[in-house]
Amino acid sequence: MTDAPKPKKVPHAITQHGEERQDPYAWMRDDNWQEVLRDPTLLRDDVREHLEAENAYYEDRTKHLEALRAALFEEMRGRIKENDSSVPMKDGPYAYYNRFREGGQYPVICRKPAGGGEEEVLLDGDREGEGEDFFSIGGVDVSWDHKLMAYAVDRLGSEYYDIRVRDLSGEKEFGDLIPSTDGSVVWAKDDKSFFYVERDDNQRPKRVKHHVLGTDTSQDRLVNEEEDDGMFLSISETSSDVYLVISIGNGNTSEERILRLDDPAGEPSVVEPRQPGVLYDVDHANGEFFIHTNADDATDFKVARAPESDPSKANWQDWLPHRPGTYVAGIVLFKGWIVREEREDARPRIVVSRYDHSEEHALTFEQEAYALSLMGWGEFETDVIRFAYESPNQPAQVFDYDMKARTRELCKTQAIPSGHNTGAYVVERIEARARDGEEVPVVLVRRKNVEPNGDLPVVLYGYGAYGIYVDDDFSSHVLSLVDRGAVFAVAHIRGGSAKGRPWYLAGKLDKKENTFRDFNDAAEALIERGITKRGRIVAYGGSAGGLLVGAAMNLDPGLYGGVIGAVPFIDVLSTISDADLPLTPPEWEEWGDPITDKAAYETIKAYSPYDNIRPGETYPQVLATGGLTDYRVTYWEPAKWVARLREKASGGPFLLRMNMTAGHGGSAARFERLKERAADYAFALDVLGLAEAEPDRGI
Repeated sequence: MTDAPKPKKVPHAITQHGEERQDPYAWMRDDNWQEVLRDPTLLRDDVREHLEAENAYYEDRTKHLEALRAALFEEMRGRIKENDSSVPMKDGPYAYYNRFREGGQYPVICRKPAGGGEEEVLLDGDREGEGEDFFSIGGVDVSWDHKLMAYAVDRLGSEYYDIRVRDLSGEKEFGDLIPSTDGSVVWAKDDKSFFYVERDDNQRPKRVKHHVLGTDTSQDRLVNEEEDDGMFLSISETSSDVYLVISIGNGNTSEERILRLDDPAGEPSVVEPRQPGVLYDVDHANGEFFIHTNADDATDFKVARAPESDPSKANWQDWLPHRPGTYVAGIVLFKGWIVREEREDARPRIVVSRYDHSEEHALTFEQEAYALSLMGWGEFETDVIRFAYESPNQPAQVFDYDMKARTRELCKTQAIPSGHNTGAYVVERIEARARDGEEVPVVLVRRKNVEPNGDLPVVLYGYGAYGIYVDDDFSSHVLSLVDRGAVFAVAHIRGGSAKGRPWYLAGKLDKKENTFRDFNDAAEALIERGITKRGRIVAYGGSAGGLLVGAAMNLDPGLYGGVIGAVPFIDVLSTISDADLPLTPPEWEEWGDPITDKAAYETIKAYSPYDNIRPGETYPQVLATGGLTDYRVTYWEPAKWVARLREKASGGPFLLRMNMTAGHGGSAARFERLKERAADYAFALDVLGLAEAEPDRGI
């Protein structure tokens, strides 16, 4: 068997707040990293050689799993309807949809006349992506007259999207090419120009520009530039299709600027100047703006309304007052209706209202745990909305709901070609008592014939950051774990927003430790309830969830038999202390600023997984993954983590699988992405002693 790579150690001292720490693997960060995002061949030779050695070691150590990986891939593929199609969405004279062809890797974007007729292929992803190492379609937006289409493509995985424009009357491609964008497009009403967001060399969305077809892109008008590196920038359009909305913000503060789409040469106006701690977003309908905000101590958000003539905060009037414990996740406006998504105690609902409150009703389901998402509608003047419902044992269903008649029509149920019986699986929700007394929801799915016996293998998933809510949705992939006798569990820990914004606030900044302890307490609750035992759990998390599982493992290495850190944000102290990295300045609102704030430095230093590996202690098996062109979690974080685990800890093995041709999300090709998931699951099953287990195919 190949020996584990032993990367060189180069002395590298870092001094902050009068303290010095050593990082002998800092050399893995190529000083040329910005250029590598645009051209991976520029990676320094010694770094490339090390990453390739890690990949070779991973392949060697997991060679015995080749057959399992192949079997898992075939299972997962067998649950996918390969020639699937989305439900067409009417927009003016056409109905738009995406479909896949049998064996196709990428979506094919199509439309048909709304009254029926021949299909028109607008963008063939398989043809466009043929021969590419990486290919991903970003935003696709059709002009208001439905004659032109702007579309964005990333061919590196670094999320630098190139925008092109196509004449839909004959697939004529315009010569206009706009590089280095975030992939979003909003058309002006003149049908000959559009707005986009330009990223800088540090991958930050910095400038909103206006491009007129046929003109030199170097002459594109600067509409808005954000000078604060601590703010993200994005664009959208109001539900009424009247305004461009320029959204500026981070997790703590926001500002919206608006510009009429029929006046693309105009200047945007500020709805309300940014104020620290105040978040808001706006939508427009019927001559009014509606504001979804946490202003005035509305921690779980409220909805206000304001006149179009002056939507500043001085004119905000509550339309829906703040109700503590009921989290208003967002609103969508229609001509005659306002629709909002809410969540209470980790259970979602959709609420439909008239603007004058004369009618209001909610859409809910009775299941133990489920996901409910509003899919919107292509038109503003309609009584119909589209929503999706699913649960951990119920494949996704898409409904059209008539808000006036209060009737729903099932448009589609996710097909599982290899077969699926919802009743063969049990979904449970338990409340794990955290050490400070809080109740942490944990949702489990298992086969009905797999009864708790104190020794069940468990895969425990978590995220716990940025207020992101992990839906209790259906994953056909997870069935490959569950059918082999594993329990798949999701812990709705603090740092997410399962129980509203206070749940998020209780898991960030100086309270971040709650996130990691909640996760371990969720694992302990599974043990206390006689489901499993120590060492029979694989912790699984990606990105900020990789930080979660790395920190949770440091707190109690013996709790887990294995850990999967997918593109893990693992070297937190160094990354958040580096203002040149793409996401660092906006992230200070999430983690604290260790550069200027010693207390924040001490907090992060105490939990940063890379900095808190316990010397000599026995650690579980670890699989870390990464992407060379990942700007969100740079490739050197998982590479350094694995090197330091091997140096300091016993146990393992500690493995790294680096995708040399992709970024944060791995491959964008659907079957290649399945192979990556199959590799993760094979590792988990091997750790849990299920590598030889035959799946229960009884449906």
